[in-house]
Amino acid sequence: MDWDALRISLQVAITSTILATLIGVPFAWWLARSSFRGRNIVSALILAPMVLPPTVLGYYLLIAVGRRSTIGGFLESAFSFSFVFDWTGAVLAAFVVSTPFLVRTAQAGFESVDRVYEEAARTLGRSEVSVFIHVALPLARRSVLAGVALALARALGEFGATLMIAGNIPGRTQTMSIAIYDAVLTGRSSDARVLAMTLTFVSIGLLVAIGASGWKQRS
Repeated sequence: MDWDALRISLQVAITSTILATLIGVPFAWWLARSSFRGRNIVSALILAPMVLPPTVLGYYLLIAVGRRSTIGGFLESAFSFSFVFDWTGAVLAAFVVSTPFLVRTAQAGFESVDRVYEEAARTLGRSEVSVFIHVALPLARRSVLAGVALALARALGEFGATLMIAGNIPGRTQTMSIAIYDAVLTGRSSDARVLAMTLTFVSIGLLVAIGASGWKQRS
């Protein structure tokens, strides 16, 4: 059993899901409550990673943050840091491919919340941040938790974009999905079977844990 691959997968998935939650949930609320011109274009761009092939996303990420890019060159010269062939690159890939699932699900939840509750809070002098945290978020928590679960599951199983930007370095960037691919490619069928079953149980366990958390909040 490759424990390093499991550790890296959990590290990448949990980190990217935290980032997706912190950024995606407020963004989903903003989309649900906005009616500006170009809203549909913004929504389409956010959801694009759901339909684009992972290798295409990985290629775009390489162009955006690779060593020859403006951002990548600056990070390397200023901080001696690079997303390429590093576990943070895997986090970036997982974040990009998983966030749309969270945003779309959470947005649907916020859109189902009656705005009268938010307007009532505003008339009582609550700020927009307070309205979001104390009114909108609790009322849409089921959809938000479902979005978090989907994002976590997608991040945990991410393969193509991760391989493109982070590579396949055992003990450093090799996630469970990549380890399974590597085991199959090299004819290690028993290792692939163990890795696949482990990833399946871990994924289901995390989803059950998130579901149980949502159930406790409702009871």
